[in-house]
Amino acid sequence: MFKKFIIVFILGFFTVFCPAQQVRPSKSAEIYRELKTLKHIPKVLYLAAHPDDENTGLLSWLINDRNVETGYLSLTRGDGGQNLLGTEQGAALGLIRTHELLEARKLDGAQQFFTRAIDFGFSKNTTDTFKQWDENSITADVVWVIRTFRPDVIICRFPPTAAAGHGQHAASAVVAEKAFKLAGDKNAFPDQLKYIKVWQPKRILWNTFRFGAVNTTAENQMKVTVGQYDAQLGMGYGELAGLSRSLHKSQGAGTQSVAGIRTEYFTHVAGEPAKGTLFDGVVKTWSAKGNSDIDQSLDKIISAFNFNNPNLSLPALLALRKKLMAIQDPELKKDKIKSLDQIILSCAGFMGEVVTNQAEAVAGNAYNFKLNLIARAENPVVVENVKWLNQSESVNRKLSRDSLITIQHDIQIPADAALTEPYWLAKPAVNAATFAVPNDTLIGLPEAESPLNVVLDLKIGLEKLRVKLPLSFKKLDPVRGDVVEALRIVPALELKFTQPLYLVKENEDLHLNLNIKVNSNKAFGNGKLNLMYNGERLGGADVSSINGKDITVDCVITKNKLVSIPSSRLQLDADFVADGVTYNKKQVLIQYPHLPSLQYFAPATIAVMKGDIRATVKKVGYIQGAGDFIPEFLRMAGIQVDVLKDEDFYGNADASGGNGSQNRLSQYDAIVLGIRANNTEKKLGRWMPFLWTYVKAGGNLLMQYNTNQDAMVSQLGMYPFNIANKRVTEENATVTFLNPNHKLLNFPNKITADDFKGWVQERGAYFPDQWDAAYEPLFEMHDTGEEPLQGSTLYTKYGKGNFIYTPLSFFRQLPAGNVGAALLFLNFLSAQKN
Repeated sequence: MFKKFIIVFILGFFTVFCPAQQVRPSKSAEIYRELKTLKHIPKVLYLAAHPDDENTGLLSWLINDRNVETGYLSLTRGDGGQNLLGTEQGAALGLIRTHELLEARKLDGAQQFFTRAIDFGFSKNTTDTFKQWDENSITADVVWVIRTFRPDVIICRFPPTAAAGHGQHAASAVVAEKAFKLAGDKNAFPDQLKYIKVWQPKRILWNTFRFGAVNTTAENQMKVTVGQYDAQLGMGYGELAGLSRSLHKSQGAGTQSVAGIRTEYFTHVAGEPAKGTLFDGVVKTWSAKGNSDIDQSLDKIISAFNFNNPNLSLPALLALRKKLMAIQDPELKKDKIKSLDQIILSCAGFMGEVVTNQAEAVAGNAYNFKLNLIARAENPVVVENVKWLNQSESVNRKLSRDSLITIQHDIQIPADAALTEPYWLAKPAVNAATFAVPNDTLIGLPEAESPLNVVLDLKIGLEKLRVKLPLSFKKLDPVRGDVVEALRIVPALELKFTQPLYLVKENEDLHLNLNIKVNSNKAFGNGKLNLMYNGERLGGADVSSINGKDITVDCVITKNKLVSIPSSRLQLDADFVADGVTYNKKQVLIQYPHLPSLQYFAPATIAVMKGDIRATVKKVGYIQGAGDFIPEFLRMAGIQVDVLKDEDFYGNADASGGNGSQNRLSQYDAIVLGIRANNTEKKLGRWMPFLWTYVKAGGNLLMQYNTNQDAMVSQLGMYPFNIANKRVTEENATVTFLNPNHKLLNFPNKITADDFKGWVQERGAYFPDQWDAAYEPLFEMHDTGEEPLQGSTLYTKYGKGNFIYTPLSFFRQLPAGNVGAALLFLNFLSAQKN
C-alpha cells in the first residue's frame, strides 16, 4: 500500500512530486513494505479494457505479498458506462471513473495507466470494436506504456475470443499481445524512441476466470495461491481487494471482502513460458544484476527497521542512496531513487503543503499562500531554497523536530497558466473513439502533473532532494475536517445557459437565459453576447460593464430566423466579447463525497429541440432510479414532475399497511420509473402492488430499463417477462415498426423511421427475451449479423390502464437533444389520453 510519487531528473536532483496535494509520510507498515519492494526488481503490468475490469485480489497480492511493483493499464476510462450516482455521461463519467480507479489504487497500491481509447459503449466482438478504435493507434499507446513502465510480466484479464463477453474486453487481449511483440522492436513506433528505449517483457499470460456460468480455468493451468492474511494490514488480500473494488461507486461495483486463500489460474500467451511461477527467468534481485552490496544494505535496513522510530533508518538509507546513484542503468536508477526518496521523506516524518483559502484562481491574479512544513526526525532536514513558481528564495532553514513552520507568500498565477482540466479533455477528441492529447508524452498517465508548484531544495544528511508541492486549496469542512484539493484555474468569465436544453415549437420565438459568471475582481467594459448557429449570428445582447458580480442575460431568437433552419435539432454556440477578449467556456464541476472536486471546460453551447413537440399529460409521478435527465426534460416540456415518496403510496397510513387515507397516485396522468429503479430503490417491492392498482384503475405506468443485478422485485410487470442481456449497440440499426398504426406511434406525435435517426451510442440494452402473450412488442431491431430482437418496447393493457416496459436508451438520447426520442417518450406518457 504505497503513496505514489513521480521522479524527474533535473539539474542533478531527483524531484519528488506528489500527485496528491500534500507530501505526507507513509505509516510504518507502509514504509516497511516499500523497503521490501525496493529490494525486488520485477514489475507486472495487468491489462484490461475498463475501470473495474482489473483483478484487485491479484493486484493486492502481487504488491503486498510478493512486494512487486504492479500497474493496471485500463485501455479506456469507462466513458461509455452507466452511472448509478448521477446524470453524468460520456467524458464526465470517464473523469469520475478515472478518479475512482485512483482511489482504488491508493488502497491496493498499484499504479494506474490509460490509453487514448474512448469507451464508446458495449460492443459484441473485436470486429465491431476495431471499427471504432484505431487498432494501430491503441497498440502504439500500449507499447508506450510498456516501454515507460518496463514490466517483466504482462497479465491480461481477458482472452481475444467471445469468452471475454464484450468486444472491448477481447480487443484488450488482441492489442496486449501485439504490443508485447512490438515493444522490444526498434522499428516499431520509432518516434517514441526520442523519449524512451525499447523494452521486451519476458512473457504475457492470461489470467483465466470463472464468471458466472463461464469457466475458463483448468487444473492443468499454472496456479498461484492468493488471499493470504497479512498481519500488518489486519486483513487478507481478498478482503483488501473487496475494499478497493468497492470504490467503483458510479458502477455499483460494491464487492464483498472475502477472507481466506483462493487460487488464481494462468495460461501462456506469448514469450518465454513460465514453468512454475510468474517470474521464472526474470531477474529478481540486486545481486542477480551484479549489485550484491545493495542487496546486503537493504537486508540490514529491513532487519533493523524500527516501527516505532523509522527515522533510525535514515543514516543507512542515505548511504544506500549513494549506492543507487552509482548504478549504470538510468531507468532502473530513476525507478528506485523515486521509491527510496519517498521512504527517506517518510522516515524523516516530512510533511509539506502550499495552500490558500480559495478553491479557484484566475491567471494573472495574485493570491496569498501558506507554505506549511514539518519534519519529525533526529537527522536535520534543511530547506536550502524555495522556488515560488518563477521566483527563487534562498532560505537555509533547519526544520526543528516536530515543529511546524509556516511561511506566507503572495504568488501571482502566470498570465498564460492553462485552465485546470484533464489533459485528455483539453482538446476536441480525434473522433468518437479516440482522445486527443496536447503532448504525446502524456499518454498512459492517469492525470498530468500540476504545472503550478512550489519547489523545495532539501538537504538531509549529505543528500539533496528536490520536492514539488502543488498549489492547493484547503478548507475546514464541518463534517469531513480538513479538505485539501488542487487549486483550480478558471477563466476570468464563464458562460453557461441556465438550463441544459431548450424546446421551442414551430412558429414561436426562442427565449434563452445565459449566466455570465465573474471569477476576476477586475472591471470589464461593455461587452457583446453572441448566439451563433453554424457561424451565423442568430441573436444575442449588448451588455454594459461588469463589475465583479455574476449577471444573467435574457436573449431572444426570433421565429423568423428559426424557421429558416431545417434541422429539428440545432446547437447554438455562445461567446461573450469584452475588452477585446472572447470568452466561450463553461465549467463542468463534479463533486461527490468519495472523490476530489473534478473540473473540466466545454464550449458554451446549448442543444435546442425545434418542432411540433406535443405532450398531452400535465402531471407525472417519478420514481427515481440510478440518476437520469428525464425529470428535468419533462419539466422543460411544461410537465409537472413529482418525485414519489412513501407518503404518496400510503397516504396517512404507515408503510406496514395500517389504515389511512387513499394514496395519491390517482392524481398523475402517468408514472415513470427511472433507469434501474428496481436495482436502486429499496422500497420498490412495497410500492409495486400500489402501482399495479393504479394501472388497473386507469393509470399509465412507464418503466425504463433494469438489470437482474440486485433486483428488488422479481416480477416487474402485471404479466411476467424475462430481462436478458440482449441489446442493440449500433445506434443506427434499422428499426421495424411491428404495428405502425399502434396508438403509441401515432398520438399525440406521429412516429416514423426518421425519429430513430441521430441516436447516440446505442438503441438500448437489457431487452426482455421472453414475455407473456398479453404483451405486444412495438419494434424489431438488431445489430449487424444478429437475430432480430423485439424486446425494446413491450405494451399491455391492464384493467383500465396501460403498462409499458422500454429499455430503449432515452436516458442517453434526451440529453443529446434527439427530437425523435422525445416525441416517442411523450407518446408513451400520453397512452392513457388516447
